[in-house]
Amino acid sequence: MADLEYTVADGIGTILLNRPHRKNAFTLEMIDEWARILTGARSDPDVRVIVLTGAGDAFCSGVDLSSQSSHRSERPSPLERKEHLNSHIHRIPYALEDLDKPVIAAINGVAVGAGMGMALMCDMRIIARSARLSEGYIRVGLVPGDGDCYYLPRLVGPAKALELLLTGDFIDAEEAARLGIANHVVDDDDLPAAVNALARKLADAPPVAVRTIKRAVYQSARADLRTALDLISSHMAVVASTQDSAEALAAFREKRPGHYVGH
Repeated sequence: MADLEYTVADGIGTILLNRPHRKNAFTLEMIDEWARILTGARSDPDVRVIVLTGAGDAFCSGVDLSSQSSHRSERPSPLERKEHLNSHIHRIPYALEDLDKPVIAAINGVAVGAGMGMALMCDMRIIARSARLSEGYIRVGLVPGDGDCYYLPRLVGPAKALELLLTGDFIDAEEAARLGIANHVVDDDDLPAAVNALARKLADAPPVAVRTIKRAVYQSARADLRTALDLISSHMAVVASTQDSAEALAAFREKRPGHYVGH
């Protein structure tokens, strides 16, 4: 079985980190494949939503340090370290930024270091009740290399983000929900069904509207009010002209499910 598996069914693409014996710690090969999948999903009409999860009893314990050492010199230079991140790890957030389809993290166990970072990069997070999350980098004398200093403050505010980053303390699922990291907390046995229910709802919605709403949310977070309103007026004009928009209105009036084709 592959260390990273990707399947698509009924509009839902699922990325499975499949190294349960290593708590799904990822290798460079996994990262490169991960980025390739996300890039391909962007233009794949069969994919309307993506779910990211881990095999076994963990989401992701971060980078596999033993695997990393085999790819680099024993004492890499500062330039080698920087290029290593740019050429591999950073491909994930770049690919996600380009992807206007929803991405859900199904956190089924520990998410530590870069594992927590990968969860933060997703648009939504559903967390099993027994899960525990930690930034962890400070414990090994490092800084987050994959975007945690960007994503975490935007979810929890700078003060709480600094506390989590500077202590490496673990938080449980309920605390993650209180802080706004988790959309939902569910019993462990209910996680697959809860994730599938949300993914199904998103995959069944008009895809152009879904993608445009996601794009508008992130655009608006980086814009002033007038720019955001100008953008959304253009988005509204385009979406309202689509076949799917007409079908959604008809389905609403006729009290039936809509059938959408993506244009």
